[in-house]
Amino acid sequence: MTNELTTGPGSLAGRSQLLRLGAPRDTAAVRHLVTFLVASVVTVLATRAYLAAADYPQIGGGDLHVAHVLWGGLLMALAMMLLLSYVGPVPRSLGAALGGVGFGLFIDEVGKFVTADNDYFYAPTAAIIYFVTVVLVLIVEGLHGRRAHHPAEYLAVAADRLTAGLAGGFTPTARAEARELAAKGAGEPGAHLVAELVDAVPDDDTDLPDPVRGGVDRVVRWLDALVDRAWAAWLLICVLVLVGVAEAMVGLSVVRGEVPGLPQWTGFAILAAVGASVVLLLVGVVVGRNNHLRGAVWMRRAVLISLLFTQLLVFRALRWTAAFGLVLDVLAFMALEVALREERMVRTRRP
Repeated sequence: MTNELTTGPGSLAGRSQLLRLGAPRDTAAVRHLVTFLVASVVTVLATRAYLAAADYPQIGGGDLHVAHVLWGGLLMALAMMLLLSYVGPVPRSLGAALGGVGFGLFIDEVGKFVTADNDYFYAPTAAIIYFVTVVLVLIVEGLHGRRAHHPAEYLAVAADRLTAGLAGGFTPTARAEARELAAKGAGEPGAHLVAELVDAVPDDDTDLPDPVRGGVDRVVRWLDALVDRAWAAWLLICVLVLVGVAEAMVGLSVVRGEVPGLPQWTGFAILAAVGASVVLLLVGVVVGRNNHLRGAVWMRRAVLISLLFTQLLVFRALRWTAAFGLVLDVLAFMALEVALREERMVRTRRP
């Protein structure tokens, strides 16, 4: 057995240090992390909208003010307690949502943390929150978007799914998912045992509701149906052009000195970034006529420049009113990700 584990086809020698330390990546991690980030952003926007509508009420009265950063810390603590108290995949969607709401309430008060006079209305707050979100997205991309999962990771996730099945049984959907994960880990030490356990788990007709996963699946199905339309590519291009025009108008306003407190170089930087996105978009349109995959890759680069650079400066200029352009950029990015996935799957199936 020792020789099989160290020198056989499932040898530990060729694995990454994280795997050797017993830290495999969850194949559903991106969904949970996106849930966390979306919940954070929605919480910030909803909190700002509510406080503005309610004329910024103060909880406590007198010299006592219970800031919502405290509620954010409480929700993040509850999320940690939930995730640390239970094994298996069941609590992760709820933990991601609770943690995201808590983080949103926390980061919304960042203006108070970085100013000497505890200014909640500090002008760069929107840009700071956007920058933090972008950094977190880049971390997610670095952890999960650049390296394919090792077979041992698929097997570990299958075993993780087994914890829920051993406790409460498997629905047909959950069993099919666990079988697929175990099959992708075939050849690893213990793979046949995991596969046998997946088949041995009793049936369960009651599926635990997971509104987060249901919502994500509905969005993905909607995007799948959208990208299959003949006019979808042109709709996407129109959306990107619309966002680019709006960003360029903001840049021109800054250059003309119509946005107080911002230097002219900020406007020129916005215009330069918009120009780079337009060039990449045009390349994507031209290349995409002969090669859909390469065309989508170029368009994705155009959207990334907008998301990672241009929108940050636009948020600094317009603050919260820039959220509409951000939503369009995110939808365009998601549509391109779905299109790239489908195109790669088609190419993989070709003989």
